[in-house]
Amino acid sequence: MPSILIKSATVINENKQFVADVLVKDGLIERIGKQIDAAADREINAEGLHLFPGCIDDQVHFREPGLTHKGTIFSESRAAVAGGITSFMEMPNTVPNTLTQQLLEDKYRVAARTSLANYSFFMGASNDNLDEVLRTDAKNVCGIKVFMGSSTGNMLVDNPATLENLFAQSPMLIATHCEDEATIQSNLEHYKQLLGENIPVRLHPKIRSEEACYLSSSMAVELAKKHGTRLHILHISTGKETYLFDNTIPLKDKKITAEACIHHLWFSDKDYESKGNLIKWNPAVKTGQDRDAILKAVLNGRIDVIATDHAPHTLEEKSKPYLQAPSGGPLVQHALPAMLELHHQGKISLEQIAEKMAHNVATCFQIENRGFIREGYWADLVLVNLKAPWTVSKDNILYKCKWSPFEGTSFQSKITATLVSGNIVYENGNLIENESGKRLSFTR
Repeated sequence: MPSILIKSATVINENKQFVADVLVKDGLIERIGKQIDAAADREINAEGLHLFPGCIDDQVHFREPGLTHKGTIFSESRAAVAGGITSFMEMPNTVPNTLTQQLLEDKYRVAARTSLANYSFFMGASNDNLDEVLRTDAKNVCGIKVFMGSSTGNMLVDNPATLENLFAQSPMLIATHCEDEATIQSNLEHYKQLLGENIPVRLHPKIRSEEACYLSSSMAVELAKKHGTRLHILHISTGKETYLFDNTIPLKDKKITAEACIHHLWFSDKDYESKGNLIKWNPAVKTGQDRDAILKAVLNGRIDVIATDHAPHTLEEKSKPYLQAPSGGPLVQHALPAMLELHHQGKISLEQIAEKMAHNVATCFQIENRGFIREGYWADLVLVNLKAPWTVSKDNILYKCKWSPFEGTSFQSKITATLVSGNIVYENGNLIENESGKRLSFTR
């Protein structure tokens, strides 16, 4: 593996900024120092650039197998590394749903051949596969995913006894999608009686309401406290939910953690008028007050990590009427630029971005030797130019679905290079596709 010497980068790491050289050998960070005089196969002049630990996205839907017309592990990992995401954790609501150990390992085999980024896959839970869930290897799998709200196929876990058993017996982290299905269906029926099938997308946050989110999230927290479960609640979408989480405990000691997603930090219900179904997600994008409260919780430590919930659909699918259009959207290529834009707006520091998108994800999931710029750790690194404006357009979108809710948005910061496990996989707009990422391992 070629050695790489990154010279004079402004390093963003562990709540510090400092100018340093970084020497990468055999895929690892060998040295960090003020001036490293060492021979290397490749030297990168990073003067004026910022070096971040590679982002770790703990929630993506890359659609393989079964839904590959929307995206594949290959296509979406390309977009991810172009956006500075060097590792991802992918969800089980593919087709077929990842509900057996065999299906789980099938996905790992595809990723080993085709993923440009490092990877892990969640084992899926249903109402009737507890024995399979309990066979999951905590050292080689990121976690168990529980949909406490509707999803693809047989993945809604709504049996109280099943939930009790999962929370009582899970040997590892449980990640939950929390929305109360009964509340959603009641709200939907209410609007169908008023409007028939012609429900506008602006009512999405009324149907998948604050009440639906809070009822389910608070129930998950109650179950976790009862059983001492390691719980991670995904995509918090309301300000009310943020108060379910504690910011007085060091992250390494927390049993209950939470995630915020890019779309809930960027968009609000006012954007449905211009974006329509392109910002239809589950849980829904809600009010500007909710958006501001989620960012506040990110900053004060109630919410621990920032992710994408990247979930591509075709434009044809998204162009259907509200009730027929699927929820979700592509985000991995634009997540870090969007957060850097919030930095330019004075809303979050560079150190906090590194913390929430890399350090804390590694800590939450106990990822082995990743998420920090440290000697001896894997060289998952991202070079960023904070003064290189560009505009999202169809010409530069890398998702297989070829659209983005950020299309037309101008960002001030650009990813200039991405290293995955010591390999340069993206540089100055070009993807280098001759190396694959590695399977994540966990210190559990």
